[in-house]
Amino acid sequence: MKVVAPKPFTFKGGERAVLLLHGFTGTTADVRMLGRYLQKEGYTCHAPLYKGHGVPPEELVQSGPEDWWEDVQNAYNELKSEGHTEIAVCGLSLGGVFSLKVGYSLPVKGIVSMCAPVRPRTEEAIYKGMLGYAREYKQLEKKDKETIEMEMGKLENTPMDTLYKLRDLMDEVQSELDMVYTPTFVVQSRHDEMIDTESAEIIYNQVETDEKHLKWYEHSTHVITLGEEKEQLHQDVLQFLNGLDWSN
Repeated sequence: MKVVAPKPFTFKGGERAVLLLHGFTGTTADVRMLGRYLQKEGYTCHAPLYKGHGVPPEELVQSGPEDWWEDVQNAYNELKSEGHTEIAVCGLSLGGVFSLKVGYSLPVKGIVSMCAPVRPRTEEAIYKGMLGYAREYKQLEKKDKETIEMEMGKLENTPMDTLYKLRDLMDEVQSELDMVYTPTFVVQSRHDEMIDTESAEIIYNQVETDEKHLKWYEHSTHVITLGEEKEQLHQDVLQFLNGLDWSN
């Protein structure tokens, strides 16, 4: 069985644009509902799919943060080429890290960082998450148990340079947080099972902007965009975006 790969999406709204960024091993499906919600409220939303995501995990480990950052920049430029002169950025997990990097690298109106790790809990947690994604993908392909175990064994012996590069990316972004002068909304799940939740406090305390907010979601886990508080999250993101200094 072939798993249908998710695709990038663009939901056309008004002149105000939002770049939506998914996480490591995630796909555009993780930010799709938020995109539809914001579109109904007048925002144009565009979400890229990073290289190596939504495809067999053996391809994922052949790509890395440099490739994904290029995908983010291309997506930003795509919105620009469509005539959107003002763009906000909103990302989940790794996408939240990239949102902050966009914030000090490119002109944006505002940043929403959701469950973004700027200090890794351990490489082991990222590694386990990667292997969990791989196993789930193979099960979706309806492969038999023997094949899955054989392929997982091979994958476990594949060099995981990508994971070390992820750590370097987090370190880099944390070191540049004081270069963020753009209004920033930091979103963090209280029961986040994937990242060190102290990251939220670090981001909030170290970004240089005076216009910053931190909100804890008491009943949510890591993928907050699909969790039980997603409707509240939608409203909070909208309120933040509506409060930015748009010219139109």
